Amino acid sequence: MRIKKYLSPIDPDELDYYPSQMSVILGTAIQAYTTESDLPEIIEGGLVLVGVEEDRGAENNAGCANAPNEIRRFLYQLAIPNDNISIIDLGNVITGQTTDDTYYAVAEIVAEVVRKKCTLIVLGGSHDLSFAVYKGYEMMNRIMNITTIDSRFDLETNEIITSRTWLRNIIMQSPNFLFFHSNIGHQTYFVGQKYVNLMDELKFDAYRLGEIKSDMTRAEALLRNADFVSVDLGCVRQSDAPANAFPSPHGFYGEELCQMMRFAGMSDKTHCLGLFELNPIFDNHGQTAHMVAHAIWYFIEGFFNRIKDNPLSNPENCKHFIVELEDQGMQMHFYKSKITDRWWVKVPCENPDLIDIYSDHLMLPCTYADYQQAMQGDVPNLWWKYYQRFYL
Repeated sequence: MRIKKYLSPIDPDELDYYPSQMSVILGTAIQAYTTESDLPEIIEGGLVLVGVEEDRGAENNAGCANAPNEIRRFLYQLAIPNDNISIIDLGNVITGQTTDDTYYAVAEIVAEVVRKKCTLIVLGGSHDLSFAVYKGYEMMNRIMNITTIDSRFDLETNEIITSRTWLRNIIMQSPNFLFFHSNIGHQTYFVGQKYVNLMDELKFDAYRLGEIKSDMTRAEALLRNADFVSVDLGCVRQSDAPANAFPSPHGFYGEELCQMMRFAGMSDKTHCLGLFELNPIFDNHGQTAHMVAHAIWYFIEGFFNRIKDNPLSNPENCKHFIVELEDQGMQMHFYKSKITDRWWVKVPCENPDLIDIYSDHLMLPCTYADYQQAMQGDVPNLWWKYYQRFYL
């Protein structure tokens, strides 16, 4: 396999993992690249894990490079969520001489896995590795949507790519393969109005922590629209996730992160999940690593319960609703899945060239509340921002 040169095997002894003890634990369903076994073959449509022990781009959070095996130590010992599942663990990416070397290796791995229609879980490492994931989509010339779960926007100005600047550096790439970005759960006292305004100017979408906690259906729609879901574990409150150099007393509860990970796992569109900034140095008896293992477990459960009900691929499984907006002189076309009750709204695009480029992004996941808003004669804000992205 071409990507083997970028990978190092896992030492099973470091995981305190003994598969013979219990046949129903998740580790028995994982084919891992270890010091005792060769790199397994990636099977089309499957689920793949890889660790990245890189933290040189971390903003004052050195030590998060040690997270991948710490997470595995708890993940491998959880119960199997479904029968007849199979997961590939590629081991850990060999740390490059420079961060650019590591980014390139990660990008190659992302491209290899996604080309095989698999879904990749990246265990970081620092949040700047999201830039490397983006570069993998760039290698494939593939337009992507990114949804982050983060208390901050990572839009700080610096040509050096770090955990606080990676998103701005993606935006500055030319040609650019990022179509739409959404952030879930920012905390304004960490962000400031300047960056809230910048997100709005960029026609990106952002929801405050309180907005999402009061309506998790909004998070579900945003995650269903993501090719790549990127999680900064600083989004979880300190009481549930102390393993971070910048813990906050406020944030999501661990069970709320698990709920969102199940949403992401169930999304047919999502082909990459990254979990970053867990620093074992600050953990409390593995509390945060254990919580993250639970979150990944929920993603796995969602993945193996995916229902292909997107109107673009299975229109026969959806009800079609047309809403007339007389004041705007337009129609909005909503679709509701007969199987899951999930909603989408079609985004019109009249330019044939753009239709070819953005064909996978013309159906926008939404909520029943968006449909109700349209029924009242108002254009949903998410739809309007998304529509404007076609003509920036």
